[in-house]
This record gives sequence, C-alpha cells and structure tokens, in this order.
Amino acid sequence: MPPIHPDQRVAVLADARNLYHSSHSVYSRNVDYASLLEAAVYDRKLVRAIAYVVRAHAPEEETFFEALEDIGFETKIKELKTYSDGTKKADWDVGLSLDAVTLGRHVDAVVLCTGDGDFSRLCSHLRHEGTRVEVMGFRQSTATELIEAADSFVDLSERTDRFLL
Repeated sequence: MPPIHPDQRVAVLADARNLYHSSHSVYSRNVDYASLLEAAVYDRKLVRAIAYVVRAHAPEEETFFEALEDIGFETKIKELKTYSDGTKKADWDVGLSLDAVTLGRHVDAVVLCTGDGDFSRLCSHLRHEGTRVEVMGFRQSTATELIEAADSFVDLSERTDRFLL
C-alpha cells in the first residue's frame, strides 16, 4: 500500500461506543476526540468524519453529541433497544461497514477508530479494493485480527496524555 502523503483524501469513522468502553475499562477516562481526529487525519485532506453513537438517555449525552459535532464529526445516532428479556443492544457494525465501503470508493484512506474484531473482514475488503485502512484503538482491547487486517495500527495506549481527557 502507498505511504501516507499530504494529497491523500481520508475518511475517519469512530465507533464511539467501542472507544468509550475501551477507555473506561482500562483507564476510567474519556477519549479526546479532537486529538483523535487530528491524529487520524495527519495533515491529509479530510473528506468526512463520522462518529457512530448510541442514545441511551444518559446524563450529558446530548452535550457529548454536540461536542463531537463542534470538533468536526458528523454524528450518526442509534437508539439503545431494550428487549423483553431485559437485554440491551445497539451496535453500528453494519452501518459503519456500509459507510466505509461507500466512502472507500471516494477516498485514499479509511481510518477506523475501534478495537472491534468484527471489522477485520471490512479491512480486508477495503484493502482489496485499493483503499488504505488504518486502525486506531487501545491495544489491550483491540482484536489481533483487526490489527493484522489493517495497513497500520495506532495504539492509543502509547499516548494516553494525548488521546485521553
């Protein structure tokens, strides 16, 4: 795959729920999305930045969504579903994957900000189509198969001073 250069067009797709759970389980801290976006773009041409979030009707949730938009992310919001047996579910795997495949045709690189191994097949597909795939996540909670499927991996744990609030 080609190296990173300033003329590359890039799309940044952030799995906010995965990043939240990873940063809280390991560090009990929040992700600095401004620093995340800046590092993901890396002096290239940002085409689109999307944060995939779940509305769970928690305090400060709307403030967080607005902050993401102020930083430069478009937010895609899914409602948390509660099933009759009490289980709760809301994930963006299909939506994020469809956006990545669609955007992959219009950019040189897709940056996936997640540790979810379910996206390893997506990485392989995008790379096969000629799109560079970069993954940013916390090593302790990033699936090995996702790291191996990407062109590059940025371990957010190596720079907690930059990537955590």
